[in-house]
Amino acid sequence: QVQLVESGGGLVQAGGSLRLSCAASGRTFSRYASGWFRQAPGKEREFVAAISWTGSNTNYADSVKGRFTISRDNAKNTVYLQMNSLKPEDSAVYYCAAKVESSNTYYYTFYYEYEYWGQGTQVTVSS
Repeated sequence: QVQLVESGGGLVQAGGSLRLSCAASGRTFSRYASGWFRQAPGKEREFVAAISWTGSNTNYADSVKGRFTISRDNAKNTVYLQMNSLKPEDSAVYYCAAKVESSNTYYYTFYYEYEYWGQGTQVTVSS
């Protein structure tokens, strides 16, 4: 089992920045691909960003490309999401996810591919 805990959410003005963190515990000796998803009220959970175990491969939703950066520090068992130039439409609960993966290079972009989820952290961007 892998337990994931997100932090770093909050209220920020449009154009501002936030950095989300996702700390993993439990089965952390395994390799795992990670991702960030978000869900706004009344909307489906949507993919935001994904990263492979080594961090060599990343993928982003078109809506955040160029503004968000996913990264990881495996020594700290932590995945990050740096969010810059935030817009009101970025407001949502952000979830991190993990999937045990033997490959160093795979990442996943569909929510059903992930095995473990955090509890979510709220991001609110005011206009």
